[in-house]
Amino acid sequence: MAAEWWDPKGSSRLLHQINPVRLGFLREQALAHFGRDPRARRPFAGLTALDVGCGGGLLCEPLARMGFAVTGLDAAEPSIAVARSHAAAMGVAVDYRCTSAEALAAERPESYDLISCFEVVEHVADIAAFLGALRTLLKPGGLLLFSTPNRTALSHAVMITGAEKLLKLLPEGAHDWTKFLKPEELTEALTAAGFSVGEIHGIAFSPLSGFAIGRSTAINYIGWARRAA
Repeated sequence: MAAEWWDPKGSSRLLHQINPVRLGFLREQALAHFGRDPRARRPFAGLTALDVGCGGGLLCEPLARMGFAVTGLDAAEPSIAVARSHAAAMGVAVDYRCTSAEALAAERPESYDLISCFEVVEHVADIAAFLGALRTLLKPGGLLLFSTPNRTALSHAVMITGAEKLLKLLPEGAHDWTKFLKPEELTEALTAAGFSVGEIHGIAFSPLSGFAIGRSTAINYIGWARRAA
């Protein structure tokens, strides 16, 4: 799949459709958190960002264009190779690393003002160790952005039965529904790891208008948290 990361009609097409929603949410929260000017061309100049589970770099490149010094982290070497190649072709500077969050935390503690972690926690074997690594990587007072599917009957119907098995919008077996976290479960895990959790919103989908931030968290949700003192 790695070669199709930047193909909006390929196997990553859902990511291309949802990416503007995630990026818009991240930008809004980061502007408020860091007190930056929304009218500035590069409002986050001087700040560092880490995108965990970056894949081919769909989020990293726009973050870099907004002024962040960006590190992209992924455990899949083919995806990192695609990300590096695309960034070089676009003239965008991103530091891509093929390693784990835990390993990077040991190397670069308290290095990032902002960490994005979109659609990752549902794939993690040890959620406590993973979130602990994110806290270590984040600077004191830093901002964490996250999104993940909810564990509900509706999310199973939409993401597993619909998107994977019937419509083939996602590779079959891409998700283990039993590892999805409910918002209260992720909130509890984040709090235990040393974060102060802020607002959580739903991500809704309409065949007419596409993805948008909404009230219902039944399928997927997005939120932010600060590193507690």
